[in-house]
Amino acid sequence: MARLYAVPPQDFAPELREKLGAALDDPQGLGLLRVFAQRPDLTSAFLDFRSALAARSTLPPRLVELVRLRIAFHNQCRSCMALRTASGAEDGVTEELVCSLEKPQEAPDLTAAEKAALRYADLFATDHLAADESVFDLLREHFTEPEIVELGVHIAIFVGFGRLSATWDIVDDLPERFHDRENVVTPWGSGAVVADHR
Repeated sequence: MARLYAVPPQDFAPELREKLGAALDDPQGLGLLRVFAQRPDLTSAFLDFRSALAARSTLPPRLVELVRLRIAFHNQCRSCMALRTASGAEDGVTEELVCSLEKPQEAPDLTAAEKAALRYADLFATDHLAADESVFDLLREHFTEPEIVELGVHIAIFVGFGRLSATWDIVDDLPERFHDRENVVTPWGSGAVVADHR
């Protein structure tokens, strides 16, 4: 059971119901938003920010989704791991590709750019001060500096809000395998939910 009250989708404020539209039909895809909905004003601002970031993104949705899922693993955010964004799926994020995230630096189906971004994400999530010049030199081989800025913003959102969601323990509406609070859970495996409510 979530540590804070998870608002039933039918009780979301009207402005949130309008913003989320069909996403409300699938509570599994709402995750953090179910608790966040206690503050409709903040939720609306958060959704606007995420929508603007997605709309203006210069990074491939595949890359953003891979980074999101890898950070979800580090955060042990079950609701984050259970979700798959529709934009990521449309850009080639299959369950087979998600399995590559177990050992991304060894994965043959990840590009060099994706591996560089995942390396930065791993460090940001686990040992952020170890992200030194060599990490940024590698990023610059594949990305422009504005793209690195955008990547950093995505990573910061995923780390921060993923950890927030993990502390709230929002797993009630997720597939059973995400309910295990005693062991490390991974995003690779069956039972993922495709959602798109940026």
